[in-house]
Amino acid sequence: MSDTSPGTSPSMSQEFRVNREDLSRFMQAALAAAGANQASAEAVTLALVTASRMGTDSHGLRLLPHYLQALKGGRINGAPNMAFHQRLAATGFLDADDGLGHLAGYTAMEHATTMAEVTGIGAVAVGNSSHFGAAGCYALAAAERGYVGMAFCNSDPFVLLHNGAKPFHGTNPIAFAAPVAGEAPYLLDMATSSVPWNRVQQFGAIGRELPDQVAADAAGQVSRVPGEVAALLPLGGSGFGFKGAGLGGMVEVLSSMLSGMQHGFKLLPMGGPDMSTPRGVGHFFLVMKPDAFVEAGTFAHGMAEYLADLRAQPAAPNAQVMAPGDREWRCRAQRDAEGIPLDSANQIAYAEIAEQYQITPLSQLV
Repeated sequence: MSDTSPGTSPSMSQEFRVNREDLSRFMQAALAAAGANQASAEAVTLALVTASRMGTDSHGLRLLPHYLQALKGGRINGAPNMAFHQRLAATGFLDADDGLGHLAGYTAMEHATTMAEVTGIGAVAVGNSSHFGAAGCYALAAAERGYVGMAFCNSDPFVLLHNGAKPFHGTNPIAFAAPVAGEAPYLLDMATSSVPWNRVQQFGAIGRELPDQVAADAAGQVSRVPGEVAALLPLGGSGFGFKGAGLGGMVEVLSSMLSGMQHGFKLLPMGGPDMSTPRGVGHFFLVMKPDAFVEAGTFAHGMAEYLADLRAQPAAPNAQVMAPGDREWRCRAQRDAEGIPLDSANQIAYAEIAEQYQITPLSQLV
């Protein structure tokens, strides 16, 4: 490793990569400098680095500048007093005290897992929270401990209803993870929109055109130019968007109504300009203990057989059949070996953070 840091010169490196330990060090230092306590900084860092390692770049390291801005502006409470209220044997509510959604997510999953160990299932609704990054991080946390996990979250309006002309739902993600004996977990993490809003921002930052049928301009017409995009299309695009819109509504019910939060259409925009008022985001988490449903070993055997049959299916020319999570684990192995990449926009952003908070810059892997 060298001591070279990403500068702000016009010629940014196209192959700037860092190891995850250095990235974690940098993130925790920046978050602490912006007002996050240790638990909050560790939770954000774990979620962002997990996402970046898996190749979920839209919800990885690129989000750090946003969280720093929200902490400094007062929108997010960097030292929350989160309170868990267990309502019944397998249900509870976590008041996140306007803290970082990542700490709320991992805390809620811990409570849900504790209940699931006793009752076979645990469900926690979270209120008074904030953006929590990639939903898959929290489902994954359950699967890595041998449980089936699910995570849901509402967000401010970005997505058209089917045949709609104005954004109503957020990207409202669904994440599902299940343990697989001897392998990394089965992991599904998807927006109920055709793409997440962060993907539009990411493509815009690197000058890349969007795929067709994923986004629309202010007139509700499909557009592939990130700078023209005013809304996302629901999963299914123009023709079959009722599917994505329905799933987005399901996530809204779980995340908003079960947490007592206002639904996503009324949330303040994630991107501001108001960075001082808490947004009151809602989440919902579900954990299940496989052996509470079937005899010990039955679930593991079934997963192994299912995945073996799935991966053995014939693929289209020049393609490969993969199970949910296969791409992510392949990317994680590569990035653990070669480093996590920063595109030119993130190189500039991280150099500015290093200067603003007087943090030792990231070191480039060579």
